[in-house]
Amino acid sequence: MWGREVDGLILTFHLAGINNQNFLMRDGETGTYWQQISGTGIAGPLAGRTLRLVHSDELTLALWKAEQPEGTVLRDDPAAVSEYSPKDWDVKMKKRPTVIAFPEHGFGQRDLMLGISAFGEARAFPYDVVIREKLVKDRMGGQAVLLVVGPDGQSVRAFRAGEGDFYRIADGQGLMMDSSTGSRWNFQGCALEGKARGKCLEKVDVIADYWFDWRNYNPATTVYRKPQSRAGW
Repeated sequence: MWGREVDGLILTFHLAGINNQNFLMRDGETGTYWQQISGTGIAGPLAGRTLRLVHSDELTLALWKAEQPEGTVLRDDPAAVSEYSPKDWDVKMKKRPTVIAFPEHGFGQRDLMLGISAFGEARAFPYDVVIREKLVKDRMGGQAVLLVVGPDGQSVRAFRAGEGDFYRIADGQGLMMDSSTGSRWNFQGCALEGKARGKCLEKVDVIADYWFDWRNYNPATTVYRKPQSRAGW
């Protein structure tokens, strides 16, 4: 998700085309073309500029509504309903070939990844691995990072963990417990009880993307592998 303002100018974007199966946007104010995944202008007066990243979460609608009961949802345009993709769009896309391919690591080109670009590194976390592990602990750029699966078993958030280790719990009071204070933490990354009560972990941006797309625009990416030992970080 990207902010629309550049140097005080509010831009209006339109779908302009496809580049390596990642769509291009063109703003109506300057005619600049922008890459969807990076938010970077690639041609036109604002080429080389990057839009401001707006934090967003990968949540199911049910969980989001539970957290934001007063939240609103963008309504379909009745005049364009026939042009919307079907609900099983992602299932059909899994079978479509890609124009570029990266066979390393043994992934299918449309295997779903949770990509993080932070602390000077880029890393792909296989979605099915994260869902299976429930709580993924890793390090990026010397920083401890957590990927946490929500109570619905599908939604994922990422956080900068700080000091101490975190463990998954299932006692109804929270999703995680940290070893340094014994506090219980919820899916919002906030401590519900314990010495850290009232504190919240720093959010880390995470994007759900196909392997081929993430790898193409993050050529130096590494891939998360489950460590053989859980003894510390």
